[in-house]
Amino acid sequence: MAEVIAIEGGYKLNGTVRISGAKNATVALIPAAVLSDGPVEILGVPEISDVEALAILLEELKCKVEVDGERIRIDPTHMEDIPLVSGAVNKLRASYYFMGALLGKYKRVKIKMPGGCYLGPRPIDLHLKGFEALGAKITYENDTYLLEAEELVGTSIYLDFASVGATINIMLAAVRAKGKTIIENAAKEPEIIDVANLLTKMGAKIRGVGTDTITIEGVDYLGGTFHEIIPDRIEAGTFLIIAAAAGERVIIQNIIPQHLEALISKLKEMGVKMDVVGDSIVVYGAQEGLKPVDIKTQIYPGFATDLQQPLTTLLTQAQGVSHVKETIYVERFKHCGQLNKMGANIEVGEASSMISGATPLHGARVEATDLRCGAALVVAGLIASGKTEITNVYHIDRGYDNIDNKLITLGAHITRYEIED
Repeated sequence: MAEVIAIEGGYKLNGTVRISGAKNATVALIPAAVLSDGPVEILGVPEISDVEALAILLEELKCKVEVDGERIRIDPTHMEDIPLVSGAVNKLRASYYFMGALLGKYKRVKIKMPGGCYLGPRPIDLHLKGFEALGAKITYENDTYLLEAEELVGTSIYLDFASVGATINIMLAAVRAKGKTIIENAAKEPEIIDVANLLTKMGAKIRGVGTDTITIEGVDYLGGTFHEIIPDRIEAGTFLIIAAAAGERVIIQNIIPQHLEALISKLKEMGVKMDVVGDSIVVYGAQEGLKPVDIKTQIYPGFATDLQQPLTTLLTQAQGVSHVKETIYVERFKHCGQLNKMGANIEVGEASSMISGATPLHGARVEATDLRCGAALVVAGLIASGKTEITNVYHIDRGYDNIDNKLITLGAHITRYEIED
């Protein structure tokens, strides 16, 4: 059986919603915890399926794992160097963070090719080049990587592209390497800073995180600690878009506004009215005469690729033509065909789309082809006339904590039921 999310559109949203801990930080923080030689407790963990998959992988490694709501306690005291070749690895892209963590701890790791949403080519060659530079020998056979090193030795590593995944993965391996590692052209995303903060609390010596040059002095020991995750800027951005599209007055709490400056500026350019009050943003949505804007996704602090899909739905309601240029994941446009089923007028080009609006949307059965496509369809369902049914909702559950109930609390009419797969 597979689940479907059904949304009756046209109901205005009002009230307060609290943003959960950052998914993109969580999926790196949990593998990072295995570098410790003592228990690590993390607070603010979102209730998403990716966390469940990571917990399974930890248990396969003989870690003791306790999950209690937003808290996870990981005790790697009796952990073993066991190959990660089960189906759980295929369930999420972020399983690749165990490469860096286990290589750092054991100087050896065997792991299947990671899974996750298909967004076009997402090579991990930058990760592998970084591991090789630190001294690892890498072989690949039957969809499985084997990374081995007699010892890891710090070195200078230049990333051809400021990759978040490669920056974090190399950092995980380097914190227990001998000597100094310098990562140049490092990514600057807030989630990287959050992972570095956890590692520093464990005893790692890291400088320069948040700039394009990170310096790591390897240490022999990392200990247990406590850490609270930053708010999820992508969930926050999604709710800003939802409030702009379907809200009257929505208060979004637990936000770090600086993490969302690119989106906030675009929403204001469209004519969305909002007030930033400390760690909350009040959105006065349902504005008439939204203006079209052009979007170009870029690495942080530019416009986030994860927000271009849900924003595209809002752009269908703008008066005129908007353009989206995707520079991170060039095939991230499967949502456009689904939105067109609902009455949108979107033309997809090479790594780009053109949205002509405003077009009324109507309910239809649509498919969440990936996580942020699912978010785009939720926005569409809230403003469409009639009933929208979204299939493949497991993609949505990978990245959004309890999105159904959060929206129902704001006044949305949403149900979830099972159909035959």
